[in-house]
Amino acid sequence: MSYFSFLRDNARWLSACYLLAAFSGFGQTFFIALSAGDLRAEFGLSHGDLGLLYMVATLASAFTLPYVGKSLDHFRVRWIAAVVLAGLALSCLLMASTSAVWMIAIAFYGLRLCGQGMMTHTSITAAGRWFSAQRGRAVSIAMIGFPTAEALFPILFVVLAASYGWRGAWTVSALSLVLIAFPVLMLLLKRERTPTATEVAATKAEGRQWTRKEALADYRFWLVNLGVNTPAFVGTSIFFHQVYLVELRGWSMEVFASAFVIMASGVVCASLVIGPLIDRFSARQLLPFTLIPLALACLVLTTVHAQYAAFVFMALVGISNGFNGTLVGAFWPEAYGTRHMGAIRSVAFAVMVFASAAGPGLVGWLIDLGVSFDLQIAVMGGYCLIYSGVLTWMTRLYRSAQQT
Repeated sequence: MSYFSFLRDNARWLSACYLLAAFSGFGQTFFIALSAGDLRAEFGLSHGDLGLLYMVATLASAFTLPYVGKSLDHFRVRWIAAVVLAGLALSCLLMASTSAVWMIAIAFYGLRLCGQGMMTHTSITAAGRWFSAQRGRAVSIAMIGFPTAEALFPILFVVLAASYGWRGAWTVSALSLVLIAFPVLMLLLKRERTPTATEVAATKAEGRQWTRKEALADYRFWLVNLGVNTPAFVGTSIFFHQVYLVELRGWSMEVFASAFVIMASGVVCASLVIGPLIDRFSARQLLPFTLIPLALACLVLTTVHAQYAAFVFMALVGISNGFNGTLVGAFWPEAYGTRHMGAIRSVAFAVMVFASAAGPGLVGWLIDLGVSFDLQIAVMGGYCLIYSGVLTWMTRLYRSAQQT
């Protein structure tokens, strides 16, 4: 099947996966962090205070995700999407009306669980389950939803906040979910997709269908997670403290927000390139390359302080995110099968959410202690290089196990 025929014949389901990923942007760090300066000023919070609050709320969502995430193995995607969209809209409204620190914590929790957690989990799990022989391409299309949000949401928030205040921007976010996302997605998800017999026959044998208990007992599952969730740790650490970074460098916040367009372009290009390669070679073989662009991004950000560094950094982060998101989306079904993928992936997503929770709190605490932000970013880059080697070792172990 040609690429364009694939898009045409599956436009309904690919569009649904794409939009679920795109509207998850309201619960992603790059969007929430745009209110960090206002929250600190209005409630008298330090970088460490707000980072700790964000970390605790995100950790709570990470612990919740394995329980609610397995619902995708039992209920239609349409009903899961409806509940999650409603929860995300309510969380946006709570952020818009927050008047106490405890309300911020609850809003953070709802945004992270429904947005970053369940919207993302639903999008990628549906793409992985609905498609078999074309799984890499399907996941790559879903992944384009993330850069769409990264390109549009930050600059729209800045414009709305300038006109209506940061609370008004969150109110508009809630309305867009109710008036745009909900009706469109309910229409697209009216019918589920099942891989055809031809597709199933053309798919590489997936072998054993692991249960979640079996996958969690496999040490390789945890070692791979320590690598593939590095972008979540690094990205949230830097983007949550983006206001501090901009102030530290003397950059313009508007210019930095516009650089998200470059990151989004990197994600799109990387996703569209890696998707067909996955279908040809397998996600397992390509996984070790996912952290190299992120290591280079950290190197640029620590050594170059001119404004243009923001655009180079964003481009490299975009490439890394495009590679990582698409590869991981296809890797778990390859490694553990699709029968219990909702339950297994919910744990993997919980680890990702945990990584994204640890970053802002730890970095904010270190900033308060006076530890150089550049040093912290350099350490992150070094970890990326080291773990590329670990992922190479892991892929060999998976290949050896599959051949025995």
